[in-house]
Amino acid sequence: MVDPAIFLIAGTLAAAVPLLFAALGELVAEKSGVLNLGVEGMMAVGAAAGFVTVAVTGSHALGFAVGASAAMLLSVVHAVLTLVFLSSQVASGLAIGILGLGISAAIGKSHEGTTVASLAKLDFGPLSDITLIGPAFFDHDIMVFVAIAATVAVWFVLQHTRVGLVIKAVGESPHSAHTLGYPVRLIRLGCVAFGGAMAGIGGAYLSTAYTPLWADGMVAGRGWIVVALIVFGTWIVPRVAFGAYLFGALTLLELSIQGLGFNVPSQLLSASPYIITIIVLAVISRNPTLIRLNSPASLGLTYTSNS
Repeated sequence: MVDPAIFLIAGTLAAAVPLLFAALGELVAEKSGVLNLGVEGMMAVGAAAGFVTVAVTGSHALGFAVGASAAMLLSVVHAVLTLVFLSSQVASGLAIGILGLGISAAIGKSHEGTTVASLAKLDFGPLSDITLIGPAFFDHDIMVFVAIAATVAVWFVLQHTRVGLVIKAVGESPHSAHTLGYPVRLIRLGCVAFGGAMAGIGGAYLSTAYTPLWADGMVAGRGWIVVALIVFGTWIVPRVAFGAYLFGALTLLELSIQGLGFNVPSQLLSASPYIITIIVLAVISRNPTLIRLNSPASLGLTYTSNS
């Protein structure tokens, strides 16, 4: 029998990976001033494209690359609509999200219910044999550790590099950034494309490693949770990462409680992560000062260089 602590820690680290990749991408996009509500559809496209690629080629690396590319193309459509044609970021994001769900269903239709080989776990040698610590922290595939590394990298870039400073400047005051000579639209396009690629990687991990099978709708609202995580983390990388791992732990709640013998309706347990997220967001929203302090000033606003 698996130790409950090992199950919780190891399961949390794996369950958080799709959320963490997508949340980091969305955070960068929002830091540049662009709100993307189409993350759900982008994750779905990444999941479908990644799964089909792995099913055909057997290469997980290629699956992640194709999943990222497919979702990035979808995000570029959102960027063009909002940055070139000045469409509402909310309306465009919702439309792109719905489009992505439709595309993913079409891509994966012929593979419905099929499985692929899961991503191999890394061999850490003696570290894997340490009691409790080994199975909990070192019995994972490479993407679990890549997600942690990506978190550190995004934090470092945003906090300690010129690139991060420019991204935040564009998000805070695009007109001032334009006056200083920065190509605001091009920078925002790059950030949105990065966000789409990261969402695609998260979706591909979900369908080829975390649950290596294809089923329409398997993203199951995670894209919306990602958008909520940015507010939950108040646009700060460590807090967003904490939220991703917290939600990952909550997704294991159903199995954990049932394993302990408690008679709780499975529907309530399945919905509990989303319910808790809504409650937390409601509490955070009661403090508008905190939100104004950390959220990009131009987030969601249409930008024109002549305005």
